[in-house]
Amino acid sequence: TEDIITDLSKISGLHVIARNTAFTYRGKSVTMTQVAQDLGVRFVLEGSVRKAGERVRITGQLIDGNDGSLVWADRYDRDLTDIFAIQDDITHTIVSQLEVRLLPEEKAAIGQAPTENIEAYTYYLRGRHYLHLRTRAFLTLARRMFARAVELDPQYARAYAGMATCDSLLASWHQMEISVDDILATTGRALAIDPDLAEAHAARGLALSFANRRDEAAAAFARALSLDPNGYEANYYFARFSFANGDLEAAARHFIRSIEIDPNDYRSPLHLQNLLPSLGRPEEGERYARLGLERAEKALMEHPEGSGPAQLGAAALARLGERDRAKEWLARAMAIDPDDIHAQYNAACVYALLGDIERAIDILESYLAHASGERKRWFIHDSDLDPIRDHPRYQKLLEFTR
Repeated sequence: TEDIITDLSKISGLHVIARNTAFTYRGKSVTMTQVAQDLGVRFVLEGSVRKAGERVRITGQLIDGNDGSLVWADRYDRDLTDIFAIQDDITHTIVSQLEVRLLPEEKAAIGQAPTENIEAYTYYLRGRHYLHLRTRAFLTLARRMFARAVELDPQYARAYAGMATCDSLLASWHQMEISVDDILATTGRALAIDPDLAEAHAARGLALSFANRRDEAAAAFARALSLDPNGYEANYYFARFSFANGDLEAAARHFIRSIEIDPNDYRSPLHLQNLLPSLGRPEEGERYARLGLERAEKALMEHPEGSGPAQLGAAALARLGERDRAKEWLARAMAIDPDDIHAQYNAACVYALLGDIERAIDILESYLAHASGERKRWFIHDSDLDPIRDHPRYQKLLEFTR
């Protein structure tokens, strides 16, 4: 499904809903006309995949969202090794049925399989799943999956991009000793294989942003977004980059786009409740806080070993005036990851919002002494910390950012 969506999104004559948005309907009892209306699309592609041993059965049908009529349907019973040929067949059939005219470069792009190795593809998909969970343990596991995919297919560009993204997050967010040059070399391998791979340009932008090479990072993110405006990583990490560099309008746009792309993303709405008041949009920020808390609660239920939802949720609850719940969520986050540097930073934000200014500053003095350049710039623009900015000790904190 992901590859069919990716291929169709490369066609300029089509507007394709992103994978994570489309997947919110999986397993739900809804009509295709309702789905089309909700998503603002004319046609809906649905289907199923069943695997038995080395055989696979794929069914697909294209439905007119206006009246629910069937435009096209087919069933494929093939060997598992034919999976990419089936995807290519479905993509071209949809283009033909919708009478979309392909540009030469679009025709070449949708005919290119990401890998010919089914086992490598399976490891890549596992890596994508673990990557989105973003704890140190899951990022380490995701990197192993991508590395295994590369071992099986050394020409698998997307797997190299996945490795680079994991390395950037492990180095910046989890203080692992991984050099930026090594990460950029990995993105270079991906781009040498596929110069137009949006995932690789986004991974490069992420590495460059952590290295404080801001002009190069901005160019890499811009290239990724021009190639794939629906890419979650490009939108989310460019939003973070924009926020850290004081471009709050751009940050808001791309956080909102990230929410649209990934219905499980709790981070973007919780970041929006932070930055929108600085743009004079506090009511909108409160709405996003409620959405973020709803998604964060779901994330905590599905993965109680991760502290991220509780960290960001605690600050949102403090902003909303729910002091007791904020303290409960913070206590949960610190119980899970007491030594995590970002848990400590978010704890300082919560204490600042709750009025415990001295405690917040104590934590920030230790945090800023070891924080990356991007995190120091984030501190400057973080409105959660507005309550401490008039304190006499605040000037000393600013010295860490210079």
